[in-house]
Amino acid sequence: MARRVGSLLIGMLAVLALPAGVARAADVPREIALTIEKNRFQPEEIRVKAGASFILVITNKDRAAEEFESRELRIEKVIPAGKTVRLRMPALKPGTYPFVGEYHEATAKGRLVAE
Repeated sequence: MARRVGSLLIGMLAVLALPAGVARAADVPREIALTIEKNRFQPEEIRVKAGASFILVITNKDRAAEEFESRELRIEKVIPAGKTVRLRMPALKPGTYPFVGEYHEATAKGRLVAE
């Protein structure tokens, strides 16, 4: 009898713990890939949910460094050649946020659209 009660209690605790685990999984920011190749960003437009933070994972496939810059987002980050950098982005208000590769502004252009 004591074993059954103990098993029942363990089962109930496991069920009660489940929503907390699910809630924590929902809090994990979404990762969005951005690639620099041939002095261009791919994709050129990234759509994100307004009000939700995310992680921008930038991979530079070129042989030279590039600087990811957005005046509107107040970000400047050098991405070394052949490397990947993860930028934790804040929750954005609805709108469009342009960005450039400062070393190749004529070709390396893109925008984040928060909707």
